[in-house]
Amino acid sequence: MLRAFAQNPAGWGCVALILLTMHQTPCLAGTAGILEGIVRDKKTSEVLPGVVVEIQALKRGSTTGPEGRFEFHNIPSATYDVRFALVGYRTLILKGVVVNADLRTRLDVVLESSEISIGEVVVTQQAPLVHPDVTSSAYFVSSNEIHDLPLTSVTDVVGLKAGTTLEGNIRGGRNTEVGYFVDGLPVQNLMSGGLGLQLPPNSVTNLSIYTGGFEAEYGNSLSGVINIVTKTGGNEHEFFLRALEDNLLGGTQVSKEKEVELSASGPMVRDRLFYTLSLDGSISGTRWWQDFERFFAEPIDNQLSGFGKLEYQFSPTMRLDAEVLFFLHQWRDYDFSWRLDLNGLPAERRTAYRFAVILTDSPSESFFYDLSLCNYRARSNIGDGSKNDLPVNNPYQYDFFLQYVISGSEALWMRSLQNTLTAKFDGTWSPAVNHLMKFGAEMNFNDLTSDIVKYTPRTTYFGRPLVNEPQLDFSSTYSYGPRSGGLYISDKIGGMEKRGSLLNVGCRFDFLDPRASRPSINPILMGDTAYAYQVAAPVRASLKYRFSPRVGLGLQATENSYFFINLGFYFQNPLFDYLYTGIDRVALEKGFSALLGNPDLEPEESTQWELSYRYSLPNEIVLSLAYFQKTTTNLIDSKTFVQGDVRIAGTFGFAQFVNVPEASASGLEIVISRDRGKWLTGEVSYTYMVTEGNSGSAFDGFYLAEYGFKPIVRSFPLSWDQRHTVKASIRYASDNGYLLDLVLHWHTGRPYTYYPTSNGFTASPGQDFVQNNARMPDFFNIDFKMQKHFSMDWWSKADFSLFVDIRNLTNEYNTVWMDSNGREGGELGDPSGHTIGRRARFGLQVSF
Repeated sequence: MLRAFAQNPAGWGCVALILLTMHQTPCLAGTAGILEGIVRDKKTSEVLPGVVVEIQALKRGSTTGPEGRFEFHNIPSATYDVRFALVGYRTLILKGVVVNADLRTRLDVVLESSEISIGEVVVTQQAPLVHPDVTSSAYFVSSNEIHDLPLTSVTDVVGLKAGTTLEGNIRGGRNTEVGYFVDGLPVQNLMSGGLGLQLPPNSVTNLSIYTGGFEAEYGNSLSGVINIVTKTGGNEHEFFLRALEDNLLGGTQVSKEKEVELSASGPMVRDRLFYTLSLDGSISGTRWWQDFERFFAEPIDNQLSGFGKLEYQFSPTMRLDAEVLFFLHQWRDYDFSWRLDLNGLPAERRTAYRFAVILTDSPSESFFYDLSLCNYRARSNIGDGSKNDLPVNNPYQYDFFLQYVISGSEALWMRSLQNTLTAKFDGTWSPAVNHLMKFGAEMNFNDLTSDIVKYTPRTTYFGRPLVNEPQLDFSSTYSYGPRSGGLYISDKIGGMEKRGSLLNVGCRFDFLDPRASRPSINPILMGDTAYAYQVAAPVRASLKYRFSPRVGLGLQATENSYFFINLGFYFQNPLFDYLYTGIDRVALEKGFSALLGNPDLEPEESTQWELSYRYSLPNEIVLSLAYFQKTTTNLIDSKTFVQGDVRIAGTFGFAQFVNVPEASASGLEIVISRDRGKWLTGEVSYTYMVTEGNSGSAFDGFYLAEYGFKPIVRSFPLSWDQRHTVKASIRYASDNGYLLDLVLHWHTGRPYTYYPTSNGFTASPGQDFVQNNARMPDFFNIDFKMQKHFSMDWWSKADFSLFVDIRNLTNEYNTVWMDSNGREGGELGDPSGHTIGRRARFGLQVSF
């Protein structure tokens, strides 16, 4: 271990950083920010000491020091009114001061002298057009945008930003490489990847999206970070209701969708105890309801998400939050080749809960910390009844042409559980005006169980089933308790005042203890092409650890323009399914799974740098340019170690997950945005990006071996490679209560593999297999939402809104996938080969 450390330059870089900063004592924790500034005399521009500064909603106050400065730490991310008062000056109230999580909000305040006492001056504060202390590309989305944009879920807003795809890929990475956090705590599906649960839209106060690198407080993410900050209650009761339906006008171009969202917040004990509740439920027949209705009663897809929070304010600087998130999802998958036997596909259900307790305290004006304890629990079920009822030895039946399944049931059953307990400490200390240090630690205790029975028929590369061949067995049972944790430290040095510079430097140390043994499997030759396998003594998986330094530099070129350079090393632990599938003693006793896990997998790693320029133009328009490069190594793929002759011996052998592939991405982003102003606001972006690698997923090597192809040793465009992408999110707000939002998305065609066949079993003569050697047609989509706000004389405190939300306004049928013959939707013309057609949702929203 010491030798590995000595050979790790990143590790020595982290040690150097820690030694440099230890003389100051050992983050903004993902939910709070800092409010700071300076107060001057309006006429003389001299600083004003002794000014009383009060954040009215939080009952927190301070006075400016000898240099006219004030600073509030640990301010929950929200919008506030800030009051400034000094004898001999007119009292000033700044309304609409926005504090974002992880950021400093700076105010330059001027007070007007007055010899007599007159009324307060009320001014609406404008947020800065450029955040000078964010050295990488990042986007901050408010709750109003989330509600007003034509979105289905909170995280859909990620796909509207430059450098991302609608499926959640960020700057060329796999969509499993994104880290999701709620109130600074992870909500990851650690077994199969992705966001662990959905939140009601009205439970969110803002959302931070980091696409160009992120600070050391965020770990276990390769490509990007999404941090969702939830709402808190105040001293006024607030209520919200939203209801919508997409088949209000009838017709067939609907999904039979209905959704209702309810929320409430306010005081339980004024100034002390506050509550926030939010609930969102939806039912749908899905886009396939016309096929489903022949087999099942509606709805087919049911979702319910909820959020609840209690916040106790011990003092203006100390509070305790207790919150619960839950998500219930029950649905049936659809497969076009099963449309004659849809009751043969198993029902699916997922439940997820997260309980968290967060203590926040500011013992001094320059230091605050968070102590967090949370438990995330997610259960996934596929199939009803017992796994012993599966038709393992009686596969389903195809029609004469081997195109449609006409009888039988899919041999798939699963019960899995992830139970993760996380303890976390985050501290923020400002030892001087131009220093902001963050440090913290976390520990994760996981309890993972999985029981899967899965048999799939062998097929040709072209999708035709080999009905006379034994099915591939992907069954697996495991139960493990891995541990992981980390430490981080960072410092923001300097500031952008008067054309200054900002240095943002930090480092993480993370470890993973798989707490498992790797089976040592020896092949025994039983014939010319057949093997048996013998498990030797298991080998204990080693402790994995990584150092990941990160540095950013900001330079103010002119009063309105900034240059930024950001360089970071990032890592992500492999998904636990890749570590443990099929290697449990119980699973091995039942026979080898076709695909085995590997608890000795190394973390996946990426190195990315970015050079960006941001310029504030007239009319409150911002131009942002960014060039980036990213290299990812140690990606997970599968490799076949022993393979028999499938046709003769009837055995595939086995494959195992390994660290092999590499990927790279580079590109240019141009963004023009206008976040505020009269009538017209929004964002337009263009991205040129090249994304290549030698593996598109963790299963590429397995399927190549199954189809008889040699492993890919060259780079090729990955399936989400969008060379040219244009996005626009435009908002028009009229003076008479109309609000129009239009979202446009266009990109050049993505790659697919053109390898034609005439019979579905063999390739056409003269064709070489080259992965992703052709391109699909371009993609174009417009979503549109129109709202009309109005009030009623009999209920003056309520705000009403009628809205229509139209997805795919122009009814485009964009290609999603093509078969190897270049046919959209394959031989059957599967409608899933193109996007869903136009859908119009009508609804009502009330807040009071």
